[in-house]
Amino acid sequence: MADTVAAVVVAGGRGLRAGGDVPKQYREIAGEPVIRPALSAFLNHPQIDAVQPVIHPQDEAAFRAATAGLPKLLPPVWGGATRQASVCSGLEALAARAPDIVLIHDAARPFLTDTLIGRAIAAGKTNGAAVPAVAIADTVKEIDDDARVTATLDRSRLRTVQTPQAFGFALILVAHRRAAAAGLKDFSDDAALAEWAGHRVSVFEGEAGNVKLTTNDDFSRAEMLRQAALGDLRTGNGFDVHAFADGDHVMLGGVRIAHSRGVTGHSDADVVLHALVDAILGALAEGDIGSHFPPSDPQWKGASSDRFLAFACERVRARGGMIAHLDVTVVCEAPRVSPHRDAMRARIAAIAGLSEARVAVKATTSEKLGFTGRSEGLVAMATATVRLPWSAA
Repeated sequence: MADTVAAVVVAGGRGLRAGGDVPKQYREIAGEPVIRPALSAFLNHPQIDAVQPVIHPQDEAAFRAATAGLPKLLPPVWGGATRQASVCSGLEALAARAPDIVLIHDAARPFLTDTLIGRAIAAGKTNGAAVPAVAIADTVKEIDDDARVTATLDRSRLRTVQTPQAFGFALILVAHRRAAAAGLKDFSDDAALAEWAGHRVSVFEGEAGNVKLTTNDDFSRAEMLRQAALGDLRTGNGFDVHAFADGDHVMLGGVRIAHSRGVTGHSDADVVLHALVDAILGALAEGDIGSHFPPSDPQWKGASSDRFLAFACERVRARGGMIAHLDVTVVCEAPRVSPHRDAMRARIAAIAGLSEARVAVKATTSEKLGFTGRSEGLVAMATATVRLPWSAA
């Protein structure tokens, strides 16, 4: 029987050194909150069975917005006054599951890879306590209080340590409980705590790209690197139309809007979401909504269209890309869209895992011309701007 593996992702800090008016884990890099790729890396890894986020109590709304649409994510638990206390909170939340291995990761390291996670799991299974480490390229000096050099250290025996750090779950949970009971709360990382508890900690190969975002300069460099990596800029267009029929509401942008008529359609006939799905799939050159969710398939009869949009967005992420912007225009005489515009933007953003600033919803009439002017139906036209890494082109 395979070992079960869980991850604790710590995001309870304030991140003041990074500047800005939001904690660093919710700042955006290339349009994506830092915490999202950090969590997604574990959620998408086939060997990870559970992902436990730890957040600050004041960040619940920011966390919900940043993680909208992520599957299989456990409900967050509150962190403590120190990183050590936050990790302990996450471990205690997993105690009922009692995984065999746990990986502990800082949300401020969003660039970890599947390969690094795989190495961490293997090292945790083999050694019980292991950390990713990178050799030091620069000469390291020890100095005194007057900034005078007192020693030159042998860098061949020095390493900088990263996360995720891997442990046998029972081993690190007991160590954290012992430290808490002893009133010790200043361990810089979980490896140091394990060392204090008498466990031997091994190292495995880290990654130079697995940087921790600490200062504003770190964010500037990360933004440039991310933009450069996602250099394949794509634009897709989508169009959808549905006829009015008997009913008392229409679905637009995932929002139920009361109306004197309904609309015909195999699913919930949400023209806004359908147009957006086709726009995203068009940017990916991966067919259209009908090829993935054919009307002939009875399982999609009456289905909520948020499932279709979530699928299209996941296709972008599966190729290592991101959605930069979604823009949709509704054409109809009625119902009036403007009173519901903000609700539609919020719902689309939540489904797509974007900030609302990256979703535009507009509406117009056709001046009584054509089938929309005769109030026989309604139309949505959408544009999706997508960034993909060149390797995924």
